[in-house]
Amino acid sequence: MRIATKNLTLSLLILSLYPLSLTARPFVFILSQDDLKDAASSTSDDSPPDPTTPHDSSEWDEFGSESDSPHKSEDELDPGSWRPIFEPDSSSSSSSAPPDPVPASESDSLYFSGVSNMVSAASSGDARVMEEAVAEIEAASNEGYAHARSVLGFLSGMGMMRERNKAKAFLFHHFAAAGGNMQSKMALAYTYSRQDMHDKAVKLYAELAEVAVNSFLISKDSPVIEPVRIHSGAEENKEALRKSRGEDDEDFQILEYQALKGNAGAMYKIGLFYYFGLRGLRRDHAKAMSWFLKAVEKGEPRSMELLGEIYARGAGVERNYTKALECLTLAAKQQLFSAFNGMGYLYVKGFGVDKNYTKAKEYFEKAANNDDAGGHYNLGVMHLKGIGVKKDVKIACKYFILAANAGQPKAFYQLAKMFHTGVGLKKNLPMATALYKLVAERGPWSSLSRWALESYLKGDVGKAFFLYSRMAELGYEVAQSNAAWILDKYGERSMCMGESEFCTDAERHQRAHSLWWQASEQGNEHAALLIGDAYYYGRGTERDYHRAAEAYMHAKSQSNAQAMFNLGYMHEHGQGLPFDLHLAKRYYDQALEIDPAAKLPVTLALTSLWIRKNYADGFLVHLIDSLPEFYPKVEVWVEDVLFEEGNATILTLFACLLTVLYLRERNRRHAVPAAGEVAVPHNPIEHAAPVPN
Repeated sequence: MRIATKNLTLSLLILSLYPLSLTARPFVFILSQDDLKDAASSTSDDSPPDPTTPHDSSEWDEFGSESDSPHKSEDELDPGSWRPIFEPDSSSSSSSAPPDPVPASESDSLYFSGVSNMVSAASSGDARVMEEAVAEIEAASNEGYAHARSVLGFLSGMGMMRERNKAKAFLFHHFAAAGGNMQSKMALAYTYSRQDMHDKAVKLYAELAEVAVNSFLISKDSPVIEPVRIHSGAEENKEALRKSRGEDDEDFQILEYQALKGNAGAMYKIGLFYYFGLRGLRRDHAKAMSWFLKAVEKGEPRSMELLGEIYARGAGVERNYTKALECLTLAAKQQLFSAFNGMGYLYVKGFGVDKNYTKAKEYFEKAANNDDAGGHYNLGVMHLKGIGVKKDVKIACKYFILAANAGQPKAFYQLAKMFHTGVGLKKNLPMATALYKLVAERGPWSSLSRWALESYLKGDVGKAFFLYSRMAELGYEVAQSNAAWILDKYGERSMCMGESEFCTDAERHQRAHSLWWQASEQGNEHAALLIGDAYYYGRGTERDYHRAAEAYMHAKSQSNAQAMFNLGYMHEHGQGLPFDLHLAKRYYDQALEIDPAAKLPVTLALTSLWIRKNYADGFLVHLIDSLPEFYPKVEVWVEDVLFEEGNATILTLFACLLTVLYLRERNRRHAVPAAGEVAVPHNPIEHAAPVPN
C-alpha cells in the first residue's frame, strides 16, 4: 500500500544551504555558540585602519580586474570541457583571444573526435559507433592525454563498453586529476566525501571552489545556475520543463508580445533571461543590452542597475566605469538599494572614481540595511581583511552568514574557508567540505546540466541520459536522480550502454539502483523511497527487508508521510523490523498528521491493526495477509486478459453497446408525450369511469 508524498518546507536555522538540487530536501546546517566561540579574540586587530595602506583586493574582483593578465575563458578554467562540441561558437564570446578551430595536437583530435562520436552513439544507440569512439579515447589515453583518462574513468565507473570497475575508475581519475582535469577532481572529491575522508575531500573541493569563484569573477558571465529536475516524484515535471523551453515557451512569447507593446517590466524580464541565460535561453548579452536600453527609456530602475553591471563587467560592451556609476546612481535614486552595493564596489576599488573606503562602507551599509546579500557579503570582506574598518572576523562571520542565508555563493565560500582553517569559526572539515562542494558545483563544468536539459527537451533521451550520467559521477544530486528516473521511465529507450552493447535489464536496474542510492545519500527523499522499494520487492537487487527499513527510515527522517506508512506496515507484519502493533499505529498516525491525503490508506491500515489485535488467528487476519499474494495475480490477469489488444477492443465495444441500450431505455421511460396527445395522470386509487356505449 502506498500513499502520495508531499514536499514539506523545513525551517531555516541560522544557516541554510541551497544545493543545486533544489527539489531535494535542502541541507540544513546549524551554527552553535560553540562554533563561534573565541572568533573575535583570535583574529581581531585593535589597531585603527589606515585608509592609505594598500590591501589585498583579490576578494573584490566581482566585475573583473584591470591587471595585465589576460582573462581566462571557461575552457581554460575547465580544461578538457566538452563545450567545443555543444557550444562551438561560445569560445569567441568568453575569451578575448580568437578561437582556435584546430586541435593543438593529435591527442586533442583523438579526444574530441572520440567524445563527439560517443555523444552521437548515445543519441542513436549505435553500439558500433560507441566502440569506435572508446577506441579513440583509449588511443589518446595511451599517449598520456589526461582528459581522455578522465573519460575512461567515467566509462569504467558506469560500466559502459567495459566491465564496471570502481578501482580502475578511481585510478583513471587520479591520473587525470594529476594532469589538470578539473572534472576528475570533482569525481575524486565526491568519492572521498562519500567515504567520510573529509581531509582529502576538503582539499580538492577547496581548489575546485576557488576555480568556481574565479569563473564568477573572471568570465564575463554572471554566476547564475538554473538547475532543473526533469521529474517530480515518479512523473515528468511538466511545469518545470515547460518553463525551460526558451523562446518556444508560450509564457515567454506572451511576455515578448507585452514587451513589444511597450511594457517596461516585460522588457526588463526578457533582458534578464538573456543576460543570465534563464528559462532555457542561451546567454546573449547583445539581446539583453538591447532590451535593457529599451526598458531604461521607460524609466525601469532594475534595468538601469543591470546596465551599470554590464558596463562595469564589460559584458558584450567596452568596459566603462563612468557609465557604470551613472547607471547605478540613477537606479539608487529610485530606491533600488542593491545598486548601492555596485556603487560601493566601484569606490572600494577606485574604478571610475577616487578610492574611498569610507564612502564604500556607507554604500554597502545602505544596501545591507535593505537586505541586499551583496551588501552583507562586501561588508563581511571589509571586516575580514580590515579594509577601511577595524579587522574583526566575528563581525565578518556575521555578515557572511546573513549573505549565505540569502544564497550568496561567495559567502558560502568564505564560511567554508573559515571552517577549513579554523579562523573565525571552530575547525569543522565535514562542514567545510559541504560548503566547498556547494560552491564547486557552480563551476564551469555545471554547463553539462544545460546541455543535458536541452537534449531532453528535444526528445533526445539517450544524449540526455549520457550527460546526466557524467554529471552524476561528479556528485550532482539532481543529475543522479534525473539519470535514474530516465532509466526507470524510458527503459530501453534510454539508450543505456552496458558492458558490451545495450544494457540488459539487470544492468539497467543495477545502474538505476546505484544512482538512486547516491541521490538518497544527498537528501533526496524520493530516491530513498525508491531504494526502500527496491530492497523490499527485490527490484534490481536481492530482497532485503532490513535494508529496505533503513532506506525508509532515511526518508522518514525528512518527514516523509509515505515512508512513515511503509514503516508502520513493516512493524505490523514484522518484516525487517520487530513485530510491534503499537509502533505500527504510531507510524500510521504520523503519516496522517503529515499528509491529510493519507486518510483512506491509514484508515484501512488502522482497521487491519484492529482486526489483527482482536482476532489474532482468525479468518480475517489470514485473508488480509493473503492480499499481497493475491493482488499481483489479479494485476497479471488484468494485463494479460483485459489489456490484451483484441480483448480490450471487444470489451470496449461491449461497454459501448450496454451504454447505448441503457440510454435508449432511459429515454423511452422518460419520453415526452407526443404533440397533440393529452397525458392522463395515472391514479392507482381511483378507477376510471366506464365509457358509455
